[in-house]
Amino acid sequence: MTKNTVTPDADAAVSMNGDAIVLIGSGLLREATAAALQAAMLRPATPASGHATTAGAIVVLSDADDTRDHARAERRAAAIAVPWLAVRVEAGRILIGPARLPDRPGCPVCAELRRAGNRPGARELQAVRERCVEEWAERPCPLLTRWLASAVGALVCEEVGRLLAAPETARTYRALLRVSVMDGVSTRHRLLPDPRCPVCAGPPADAPRMFAPVPELVSDPGSLRAGRLTDRLEELMGLYVDAETGLVQSLGRSAPVSGATVVARLRPALTHHDSQHGYGCAGDYRTATATALAEALERWAGPYPRGGRATVRAAFGEVAAYALDPRNLGLYPDHLYETAGWPFRRFDPGDPIDWAWGHSFARGEPVLVPASFAYYGPRPGAPGLAYECSNGCATGGGPAEAVLHGLLEIAERDAFLATWYTRMAIPRIDIDSAGDPHIRVAAAAIGERLGYEVMAFSSTLEQGVPAVWAMAVDRLGGPDRPRVLCGAGAHLNAERALGSAIRELGSSLEGHVRRYAADRGARLLAEPDRVREMDDHALLYGHPDAQDRFAFLPMDGPRIGVGDIGTGTWPRHHDLRDHLTDLVERYLLSGLDVITVDTTGPELRAGGFTCAKVIVPGTVPMTFGHRFRRVHGLPRLLSIPRLLGRADRDLEPAELNPDPHPFP
Repeated sequence: MTKNTVTPDADAAVSMNGDAIVLIGSGLLREATAAALQAAMLRPATPASGHATTAGAIVVLSDADDTRDHARAERRAAAIAVPWLAVRVEAGRILIGPARLPDRPGCPVCAELRRAGNRPGARELQAVRERCVEEWAERPCPLLTRWLASAVGALVCEEVGRLLAAPETARTYRALLRVSVMDGVSTRHRLLPDPRCPVCAGPPADAPRMFAPVPELVSDPGSLRAGRLTDRLEELMGLYVDAETGLVQSLGRSAPVSGATVVARLRPALTHHDSQHGYGCAGDYRTATATALAEALERWAGPYPRGGRATVRAAFGEVAAYALDPRNLGLYPDHLYETAGWPFRRFDPGDPIDWAWGHSFARGEPVLVPASFAYYGPRPGAPGLAYECSNGCATGGGPAEAVLHGLLEIAERDAFLATWYTRMAIPRIDIDSAGDPHIRVAAAAIGERLGYEVMAFSSTLEQGVPAVWAMAVDRLGGPDRPRVLCGAGAHLNAERALGSAIRELGSSLEGHVRRYAADRGARLLAEPDRVREMDDHALLYGHPDAQDRFAFLPMDGPRIGVGDIGTGTWPRHHDLRDHLTDLVERYLLSGLDVITVDTTGPELRAGGFTCAKVIVPGTVPMTFGHRFRRVHGLPRLLSIPRLLGRADRDLEPAELNPDPHPFP
């Protein structure tokens, strides 16, 4: 390693193959590390305070929970481009690393950001830490022995050698080592650098770019996935799942009637709702686990920009020629903005807002999208223009796959909500006509095990994308059983759309029955503004007095076969780009643009994933919380029954369903 210059103050230093190792700190761990470094054919070097010396690395050591010298080490190491390593004791564990390498992301602050999201009581612990930082820093761990300090010193010495010779081989390279002071057992916790870290992150500026995916080939033309995540599940779990520093803290399993279900818990200590985790439901746990991981990554990418920082702040009037008009997305009537405590700002073409770059398929060029619609996370001090959620977010092995699945989610939710708000009488599906026996078995299992009849309806809209509204209706009765639960699905293949909707029902129904509270359902029924979260929507429609609100659905009417869902047969392609082209073309022909924002961050890119947020102006956005529903300024919504031949005129706004929607 090239020798660099550092002013060591009064810190001890030893040399390793000519490079000084600067040790900052005091106590048993520092003494043991110095001894280990000297024993590794090193000669002591104790420069006079204030004089310069060559340096190969900096190590900060403390027998206590002391991070006060970390910022100083970061500055000194950065100034001379050398690695530095932190060693401290926290709650009976010695923490080593992660090593901070010059000009590479990944540092102790990244590790703390990950740990804060994974550890129970993280907020409370941080509050206590801030109050007691000086006290904790001056209180060495009483359980730390000289024997254990010696062992840790040898480990740190070996790490320093690796950092000098081949940094990427160090065990603390993008990883945290944890050693128990009780028994000396050590564990390694892999770390993905946090792109929002205030110390080591440097996300590139957001910039306009064309949507130009490379070929994304599938072996089966009926598949909409270019690869099998199950083939590399162990690799993905090693990369993303870790109880200490993982992007995903843990995986949980259950076996509801629809098959294997897995939850990938994403930052559980900071999560406000279970819907923020990733879920997978499949016929086997391996497939369900892969699906849950992919959804957790999508949930991680959606709230905030992690792949690039916003660079455009302007009034719509200044960028209108190449920007999406927010008024086409469904905002709110003027009177709501006058409501006390209303959390959204009124749109004014003259007011500056933040923008993100996306791609418009109708224009065939980059387009600016309001940042609060591209990323749905809360932004303190900068309220958005309307409620936004993960609707239209999806991951894939490439851009075409991600956008394809994001657009299918738009189709699913648009079909469900348009049906609800217009109260269209959509045809019931004969589930027994499905060629896939798994669909029939899943529906029958829900009835036999839980006592619910599964009904399905074709909610397909003018684009002809097969969309299904599924509903579980209680046939046993009883005051403590929810009466109805809804689900939805959309796919290019009608059977897969039906199967997806029924699997969604099966994966959530058992838990819904267990959690159902009839008294709260009654309150929601009487006061719809109390419907504020996702669970409230389902809870309301568990109440028996809400069942009349589904009267527009022909539950006893004639049924259509699965083959009659959608419009025609979709072509079978070996390249997902062709599937996407066909799907986008249907939206363009119906007068709707398709816009995508690349939300891929470095964490997803590390696993070979792409993430996209898809926006289709004019479709009905998914919202949770009755007050926040977005139906104002969407003329297409009023026209849908006429476009589908189910009405001879457009609806008036006052004719839209005033009740909270029942999704999910």
